[in-house]
Amino acid sequence: MSCSPHFKASRYDVMPPQTCKPSETMPAVKPATESGSAITGTRGRNRRESIRWLPDEASEPTSTIVLTTPSRRFVDLRILKSDSSASASAVLPDHVTLPLSRLDWAIAGTSSSSVIPSNGEPGKEIRHGQWAHWIDSRAADCDGVVDEGDMFDDPSDASLTLETGRMLNPATGVETDYEEVWRSDPIETVPAPGGGDGQVTCLALQMESVTGSGSEGPGKRVKRGLVVRLGQYCQAFARDGDNITVERLKWDTAQQWWVTQVRIGDQELPIEIATHLAHETTLDDEVRVGGAIWKVVERA
Repeated sequence: MSCSPHFKASRYDVMPPQTCKPSETMPAVKPATESGSAITGTRGRNRRESIRWLPDEASEPTSTIVLTTPSRRFVDLRILKSDSSASASAVLPDHVTLPLSRLDWAIAGTSSSSVIPSNGEPGKEIRHGQWAHWIDSRAADCDGVVDEGDMFDDPSDASLTLETGRMLNPATGVETDYEEVWRSDPIETVPAPGGGDGQVTCLALQMESVTGSGSEGPGKRVKRGLVVRLGQYCQAFARDGDNITVERLKWDTAQQWWVTQVRIGDQELPIEIATHLAHETTLDDEVRVGGAIWKVVERA
């Protein structure tokens, strides 16, 4: 990595390439089969506008955002709103550190999608999506867990997608049919410090270590993390045993600075690398952050 004096003076240590191997357990990244939003697994930032557990009415008790890279790595953060009666348009305050009780769900992994034939009706294709969990705030061991859903475009609004499926309703503990409405937001280019052609649109950093007695059994301890930066957005999720940390940031055009919107947990994350120093990275770079080794696994 080409490092500035600022980078060398920070809390991040540049690691030699051989010190960290790519994850062997993260679900394989599949190439995109069609263009689309984060919901179909291609690059994008999607914000959930509502969820409906049939036959109840739709509501939105969380601030839910999914960032998905071109290679289909994703970080999905769902933060409970402070007021359970808050409207769907309510937003979380900036610069806020929240307790773990405010985390509804955090997921990181890879996604894939396929098109279901429409019986000859043009424009009526159904996109079937799958999201393989690599880290899950609700399960310490989520290997093999895959969510599935069908997506339908809104004919009157190209930025809206309806997702339907069936999953466990956490409020009842019963598998229930659901409907989610997602809105895709445009990805913008954030200027690199000092201007020039160093802008980075996409960056993903991944971390994994296994400690304990062997690779299986009660002594096994898995530490994993994934950071996804897309244009003006960045989300991170790390889990070390029962220690969960998430963070969401957005580039503030007026301040010309990255602003933390939500943070939960106390683990150190390579946020500075993914945001302010993204232009200095190259693919396969490795850095040590808080004792963990993070690797740049995607860059564009």
